[in-house]
Amino acid sequence: MKIKTNKIMEFNTANDVFEFYYKKISNEGINFSNTKALFNQGFTILKPMDNNITAEFRNWNFKYAKAEYDWYTSGDRNIKTLGDIYGKIPSIWLRMADENGNVNSNYGWQWKRNNQLSNVINILKTNKGSRQAAISIYDAKEIDTYKYDTPCTYAVQFTIIDNKLNMSVLMRSNDLWFGFCNDQYCFSRLQWYVSNELGISIGSYYHYAHNLHIYNNFLNIQK
Repeated sequence: MKIKTNKIMEFNTANDVFEFYYKKISNEGINFSNTKALFNQGFTILKPMDNNITAEFRNWNFKYAKAEYDWYTSGDRNIKTLGDIYGKIPSIWLRMADENGNVNSNYGWQWKRNNQLSNVINILKTNKGSRQAAISIYDAKEIDTYKYDTPCTYAVQFTIIDNKLNMSVLMRSNDLWFGFCNDQYCFSRLQWYVSNELGISIGSYYHYAHNLHIYNNFLNIQK
């Protein structure tokens, strides 16, 4: 039996990923729930800290991405804290918050639950060859708490190879226009934080999305 293997795609920067997949999804994506989508997409970003989205047609908001990361690092999942940091609360978070203003998709709140982030750092300080340095986010065992919003990320795992910190982000669903652009910024900042705590350099960032999509109203913007 002949087995076909596919080489993992590599990109230098997050913007390279965005521009490549904007065209690929637009041209090859299938119609799926008010989006065009591609399934089971995985790729490596070789320079994770080159994390600004510079494509002019995207008009990415760096100030907001930084505010979202700062909100995550606060560990407070209430959207009021994001409003205090950014100056206003984006409408998407207003739709996702419960009656108390809390959300499940504040990833910083998730990675601080049960000391997950601290444990990752301690594990890798103790054993550089560990395969257990992982953070869990989406949890189907908690699905009854996902009435208002459901986390898009399954897990984040860290591995030290050649004394560099590599990171893998695994997502059940990833909107390229907003989700990927802001999420990769926050996760690459997380990778930098962990590498700094360990006193080692950053390696690569592997990103996998079961469903990578663009909502129909954001198609055909690039001319």
